[in-house]
Amino acid sequence: MAQDPRIDVALTALKEGQAEPTKAELAEIADSLKPGVWFAGELSGERGRDADVVWDLTGAPYKGQVATGQAAVYYANPKIGLRKPFLFADGFNYGPSDLPGLFAYFNTVADGRPGLFDELLGRGYDIVLIGFAERHTHIQANAEVVADAVFRAIAERVGDERLTVGGVSMGGIITRYALAKLETQRMDHQTATYLSFDSPHNGAWIPLILQQMAYFFEDYTPAGPDGAKQADLVRSPAAQQLLWAWVENAKYSGPVATSSPLRQEFLEDLARVGNFPMIPRKLGVSNGRRDGVGLPLPVGEVAFDWQALVASATARFQPDKGDKQRIGGMHLGLAVRRSTTSEVPALDAVPGGTLDSFGKVADALKAKISEDYRSGTFVPAVSAAALDFDPVKWDVDPAAAISDDDLERGHLDAVEFDDANTEHSHVSRALVDWIVAQLAG
Repeated sequence: MAQDPRIDVALTALKEGQAEPTKAELAEIADSLKPGVWFAGELSGERGRDADVVWDLTGAPYKGQVATGQAAVYYANPKIGLRKPFLFADGFNYGPSDLPGLFAYFNTVADGRPGLFDELLGRGYDIVLIGFAERHTHIQANAEVVADAVFRAIAERVGDERLTVGGVSMGGIITRYALAKLETQRMDHQTATYLSFDSPHNGAWIPLILQQMAYFFEDYTPAGPDGAKQADLVRSPAAQQLLWAWVENAKYSGPVATSSPLRQEFLEDLARVGNFPMIPRKLGVSNGRRDGVGLPLPVGEVAFDWQALVASATARFQPDKGDKQRIGGMHLGLAVRRSTTSEVPALDAVPGGTLDSFGKVADALKAKISEDYRSGTFVPAVSAAALDFDPVKWDVDPAAAISDDDLERGHLDAVEFDDANTEHSHVSRALVDWIVAQLAG
């Protein structure tokens, strides 16, 4: 019987005579560590057009929790109002959505031509950006916010043009679940097209060694201005539901694909609503390549090695499967962790949308890291393309080229891949042109 992918952590003792760090040494470490939430990102792009109107959104309760959000509406023709709604949900991050930033980001393309939203506005689509008060909460809770936005759009719409509904990153998963659930409830979402933009349909990846570091150094790092601690995103419900492999703390040893009951519960909820909506045409784009060419990272080798007077941290790129392969370690004073994984694939280097996860952690530790080593894969192309494989067992080769037959057996009706393995949610001209053509077709 094949072994489940797992992590093992050795609580190795330091050499005899090693003393606990002094208060002065701990204070020095705290001063050297960057405060704030690890793995969170900020949107870049010049703020442009203001929204024509903003809707306040409130979801139905989920497990007693009522999620809220807003929708920023940009009319193609303000004199007409909402005629051809294109609803697009924000993705995985910490805290509230930045909808002006989201509009600017998706409307910026380096070639000087109109960005995605300007292209759509010019073709008569009205942009409805859906944001969440807590992007890091349960997917099911924020799906209720999406449902509120869908029915608000239907109520505000002039005419009977059917909706386009989707999102970026986790926003594509939230909208996928929301539409599928509405169908099982026999509620008419009036959606003709569903669109996911580099959404991790079968799971995303943040290196396990970096997750451990977030937990391990948290107790020694000042909280951010809002009181948020560095592991708050990786321990959040959204991270647990989204990541294929997750650990609950820096000491955890055991299976990594089934370690979170929240992910297991979400996958069961997805299955109960049919996994995907059946009524709309389903489109998806991936920031990864299709031809099996991944990232040129040295699998199993050291990404960065940080050494301080009373602390250290070493991160390796994920080795490819095997038994008890070293992924790195960390120490502070007498607290030591040395970690290995078994049967975990080398996901850092597979084709897909990338995240500067190694760079973010190195920067937080003020460690030196090569520019070539800052980023690894966050959303493997096989996941963004929603190929038909088990989201827990991952019985797929994530490094292999994706064939037409693979796509035919998958869950989406049409998929486009980027020309290179680009940053997660990167808005390339190739993807913009494909989306516009698909919606026009």
